[in-house]
Amino acid sequence: MFKINHSVLMTSAVLAVMAATPVMSSVAPEEAARLKTTLTPLGAEREGNADGSIPAWNGGFTTVPPGYKSGDPRPDFFAGEKPVVQITKANMSKYADKLTEGDQILLNKYASYRIDVYPTHRTASAPQWVYDDTLENAQHATITNDGLTLKGAYGGIPFPLPKTGNELIWNHELAWAGGAITFSFSTYIVTDAGDSVLSSKATNIQQYPYYLKNGSLKSFNGTAFEVDNVTTAPPFKAGEVIMYRDPTDYASGQRQAWQYLTGQRRVRRAPTIGFDTPNQEASGVSNFDEIFVFNGSPERYDWKIVGKREMYVPYNCNRLLGSSHEAVFKNGPAHVNPDLLRWELHRAWVVDGTLKPGKRHVIPHRRFYIDEDTWSILLADGWDANGKLWKHYYGLPLLAPDIPGLITMAHVYNNVQTGAWGIAALFEATPGAQVRPIDPKDDNYFTPDALSSRGVR
Repeated sequence: MFKINHSVLMTSAVLAVMAATPVMSSVAPEEAARLKTTLTPLGAEREGNADGSIPAWNGGFTTVPPGYKSGDPRPDFFAGEKPVVQITKANMSKYADKLTEGDQILLNKYASYRIDVYPTHRTASAPQWVYDDTLENAQHATITNDGLTLKGAYGGIPFPLPKTGNELIWNHELAWAGGAITFSFSTYIVTDAGDSVLSSKATNIQQYPYYLKNGSLKSFNGTAFEVDNVTTAPPFKAGEVIMYRDPTDYASGQRQAWQYLTGQRRVRRAPTIGFDTPNQEASGVSNFDEIFVFNGSPERYDWKIVGKREMYVPYNCNRLLGSSHEAVFKNGPAHVNPDLLRWELHRAWVVDGTLKPGKRHVIPHRRFYIDEDTWSILLADGWDANGKLWKHYYGLPLLAPDIPGLITMAHVYNNVQTGAWGIAALFEATPGAQVRPIDPKDDNYFTPDALSSRGVR
């Protein structure tokens, strides 16, 4: 079974009450006012840690390089830095309090695996209007129906001062990534024999009606997230489309999903796209709710806050995300090339998900480490029905000052029992192919009729 290092978790009685509180509600104006003083506008601790290894947040990183063209690979903004710590199997016990169980298994298992820790840069940012809406959300957002219904939130982090595990999950689901974006990416799987295989290439449009700048809480239609994913390779999959829409009220309606299959030349409903259904874009190696480490309805788990701790997490990963895919697999093949992967020390909320009675899922226990500055899940572990660690995940945040934001789309999943692993949403390192903002699509774009009219094969 997994072990909790209590010496690095928050242990206050207040936190214990927060984790157990069944009523999930907004906070008083005087508490929300902390978003302008001791907390960042999105709810992180504004000050650094005691020894200065985590600096204070000073507004994030919003400097766009001269001549940068939207969609091109962003530079490694900290290319001249050297690691301050290199963690291997030989010295990992010294840093165990800042590593997940999955991290330690990989370090133990592969002599070629290491964690290079660089100086910490708190680069997370968002537009001022997102900060303004986050302040409003803090005072008005609520969740009901056992965490399935979000109300009173729009245009910002819904719970910048979280009191429950469900609130943390909603913050991750609605982490800032722009209002409407597009990008091209590849997904690879690596077998336990070490063979890397292209599972799929795709072009993706993602839209957050929740985050459209010209919208408002009054006009918001309840759609949180819309996706149009068009497969372009390998040839036998080219032209296939997955499209879905997620609500902010899962108690009243589930994800709406459709597929266009070239062999059938028709659009059909896809009610199984979600939860632990194997994801065909990843050749079934990962599940649909493992996209972005976690994705979709929170309904099958009880979510509890475990604490908050300092962790080594992937951060500011522009070097890896701007590299050729061949370079990403170099120095493996059992893991991502450690020469390219940047880790930093950051504070993370720890939340546990345990399967609810009467519910089913192939991963009955999950633990997420949620970055305090962005609210994205950057590390996760998952245990099987026997209580043995089975899966280990990490996100790869991209520093995109042009949006602005620190955006986590690419992610890695490891089966620590078999050695198989994969990397999903790995951006194409070519001009125009990486994450770029676009004009929002009309809601009708994300409908089966519109998808049917776009079918080309």
